[in-house]
Amino acid sequence: MTTRIWIAALAASALGLAACNQKAGPATPASTKPPVATVNGKPISAEAFAVWAQAQTNKKADDLGPEQRKQVLDSLENLVISAQEAERQNIAADPEVAARIELDRENLLAASMFQKYIKDKPTTDTDLKAEYDRQVAGMPKQEFHASHILVKEEAQAKDIVAQLGKGAKFDALAKKFSIDPGSNKNGGDLSWFTADKMVKPFSDAVAKLSKGEYTKEPVQTQFGWHVIRLEDTRPVSPPPFEQVKDRLGQLVQQRMVHDYIDTLRKTAKIEETKVEETKPAAAKPADAKPAEAKPADAKSGDQK
Repeated sequence: MTTRIWIAALAASALGLAACNQKAGPATPASTKPPVATVNGKPISAEAFAVWAQAQTNKKADDLGPEQRKQVLDSLENLVISAQEAERQNIAADPEVAARIELDRENLLAASMFQKYIKDKPTTDTDLKAEYDRQVAGMPKQEFHASHILVKEEAQAKDIVAQLGKGAKFDALAKKFSIDPGSNKNGGDLSWFTADKMVKPFSDAVAKLSKGEYTKEPVQTQFGWHVIRLEDTRPVSPPPFEQVKDRLGQLVQQRMVHDYIDTLRKTAKIEETKVEETKPAAAKPADAKPAEAKPADAKSGDQK
C-alpha cells in the first residue's frame, strides 16, 4: 500500500485556507509581528501572509517587490473577505463543506508532522544503496523485441498464421491486415519492452517464443487476436546508482512515512462502522393478479 499523503502535494488553496480560516481548527498562536492588514476587524498575521506568498509565488514574503507584494496581499484580502461572507451565509453548516474543512486541516497537520519526522531522520548513503538494491531486485531481468499482427477475428488470425507457414512475409501481412495503428506501418514492430508493459496473455506468449519464432496459435487479449513474432531479447540494465540517487531519496522517505503510519495504526484504537447491505425487495410472482379496485361508497338507487 503506497502512502499518498506527501508534503509536495499540498495545494496552494489548502495552505491558504488552513492558514487563514479561523474556523478550520484550534486558535492560531499569537504572532509577535504586527498584522499585515485588517479585514472587517480581523487581522491577517504576517505568518499567514508568508504562507500565502510562498504558495502563490514560490517566493518568501521578504523577497517580493512592492508591486508583487501588493498583488499577493490583495489576493489574500480577497480570500479573507470571501471566507467572511461564507461564514455570514453559514456555508460551513453544509455537511460536505464541513467535511472538506476538517480533511484540509487533518491533511495539513499530518503532512507537517511527516515533514518534521523526515527532517529529524535524514537519509544516508547506506539507506539509499539499500533502496537501490531493493528496486533493482524487483526490476524485470529481460527485455523483449517483438512484432505483432492484430486483427478482430480469430479466424482471420488463424489464416495469417497459415500464410506465414507458407512463406508469407510477417511485416507485409502486418502492414496489410493489422489494426494496430501504432505498429502496422512499421510491419508490426513494437520495439523493446519489458513483460510488465504488456497485458499478461501477450507477455506470457512472448516469453515462450524463441528468437525468430512466431505464435502458431493466435493470442487473445481485450484488444483482439494477435499473431506475435519474437525478434530478440536482451538483459535489462539498471540505471547507475548516482543517476537515480535523488529519486531514491524520495522513495526512502515514502517508505519511512509508510512504516511510521503502520506503527501508529498498531497503537491506535480503530472502530469501523459496519455497513449493512440493503436487501432488494422481493419480486412479485409473475402470475400475481393486481388487487381489484373497490367500488366507491355510493348509495344504491337513483339519485335525484
